[in-house]
Amino acid sequence: MPVINEERLRAELVRQTERLAGIVVADPARPVPTCPGWTFRELATHVGRGHRWAAQIVGTRATEPLSPRDVADGRLPDGAPAQSAWLRAGAEQVVEAVSAAGNDPVWTFTGMRPARFWTRRRAHETAVHLADALLAAGQPASLPADLAADGISEWLELLSADEPGATDAIRARSRQLRGDGQALHFHATDEGLDGTGEWVARRTPAGLVTEHGHAKADMALRGPAVSLLLVLTRRLPPSDPAVEVLGDLGVLERWLADTPF
Repeated sequence: MPVINEERLRAELVRQTERLAGIVVADPARPVPTCPGWTFRELATHVGRGHRWAAQIVGTRATEPLSPRDVADGRLPDGAPAQSAWLRAGAEQVVEAVSAAGNDPVWTFTGMRPARFWTRRRAHETAVHLADALLAAGQPASLPADLAADGISEWLELLSADEPGATDAIRARSRQLRGDGQALHFHATDEGLDGTGEWVARRTPAGLVTEHGHAKADMALRGPAVSLLLVLTRRLPPSDPAVEVLGDLGVLERWLADTPF
């Protein structure tokens, strides 16, 4: 379940896309170290096309995946003003499509889900790629703590999805996370998150089991929610001074090796 509501997720999708646009269009050739081989131009294209892809899935009430080659207006235009407008328009298309769809089911990576799945997915996809851009520009990767916490929750939900309707890639990754009961505890230290800032992930023989809460584990990762999110999506290393690793570092390293974003 989302930590923050749909209205807030829609606002953050637009807000974080605007922040991204303000960084990437000014220097399109700048490399993005956390996305090897990409420049700001590729990053902008990935996010803007991804918004349109999701909006088209929702708008057509798709029951099957859409090929990226079939996305309307999926090419990044030339010129900074046009690129900024294109990125913002993509986020707005997602919001408008989901608003019109209501609770109608549409295709997702995890099977047929209410259309609002895509607001949350695109908000967090954008937030992580905004962090990519900020880090590449030498700036702090700042995000609201509750948005980052919901990003962690959503990421863990995606990792544990192993239902018949999920894509082969999602199910294969979930099965790769099976284990012998190894437990990982993630603890966001920000004030105000209350019970939404702690998670336990258990790698059981039957599959990955995740839940909110505090429990004894083989390792614990502590720090601000944004730093936890960036470690878990492999944007920051576990050695980053913003986080603290307690217990078996190898358990965390194996987890990160098995969970590319």
